[in-house]
Amino acid sequence: MPTVSAGPRRRADAERSIARIVSAARERLSSDPDASVDDIAKAAGVGRMTLYGHFRTRAELVEAALVDALRAGEEALSSVDLTGNARDALARLLDSSWSLVAESMALSGAAQKALPAGRVRELHAAPARRVEELIRRGQDDGVFRTDLPISWLINVLHYILKGAAEESRAGRMETGEAARVVIATAQAILVAAPPDSHASPR
Repeated sequence: MPTVSAGPRRRADAERSIARIVSAARERLSSDPDASVDDIAKAAGVGRMTLYGHFRTRAELVEAALVDALRAGEEALSSVDLTGNARDALARLLDSSWSLVAESMALSGAAQKALPAGRVRELHAAPARRVEELIRRGQDDGVFRTDLPISWLINVLHYILKGAAEESRAGRMETGEAARVVIATAQAILVAAPPDSHASPR
């Protein structure tokens, strides 16, 4: 009597093993961008050879962790209501995705060391487009300032998020407080000033 092929079971086992490794990589690299392959394998509960059976290099593993974090972030961002006033929409976007953004910032630090700069920019292209489209809409509606290049405004948002993530990791800012600080800072920079705000004081 022919035996049942173990192929599907092996594939399922491999997928579960990969998922554990990627999850462990996200967790370890988020707290320590220089975490080693051995650190990640130990956190995943697998042997070094098992890890290398799925990821040939540390760079491949770092990229897989960043891709998985960005995928989770994209799921969160896609559920945020971006209709209506662009200023309010930006606040909802930053508030809903803060924790994932903070994690991806830490992973980006690891990725910037392990991957070519062009690859890191490519992986962040989708989130950047969403923010750019929102800022452009706000500019068209007169809600966001237009006197500075949009590429600079996007970079400023990136710097704000990165700075808040570093403050949070260093224990100088509570995680719950970080979202409020990020939103207030971003709005202070992006929101268009009243037409007469630059008038000479009497």
